[in-house]
Amino acid sequence: MLYKIKAKIKAETLKDFFTVLTDGSVEIQKPDGTTILKAMKEALMVDDSHIEWYEACYCVTPLKHERETVYNKYLTDFQTTMVYEVKDDIQGKPFWTYLEDKYYDEAYSF
Repeated sequence: MLYKIKAKIKAETLKDFFTVLTDGSVEIQKPDGTTILKAMKEALMVDDSHIEWYEACYCVTPLKHERETVYNKYLTDFQTTMVYEVKDDIQGKPFWTYLEDKYYDEAYSF
């Protein structure tokens, strides 16, 4: 099933969220790490405290595993709506770009 998701960002955790998204720890998580990473790269910031994205999930409770293992640490107030297709209806700044602009230098020191 496909869902349109809106969630509130826990601002105090964003640096840690960006770190786990970029250090490989989320990506290697089974069975949904690559899905989480892809979703966050496609998510858009619709205002200063919320992001929206589309994600497929086949659990009885939408995003149950993703929330228990990753999302609930960094996001809250989830709203999930089942949809039949991805539309171009979410407007905002790419969440990934926001994270890179804010935390890239801190996450990657050379």
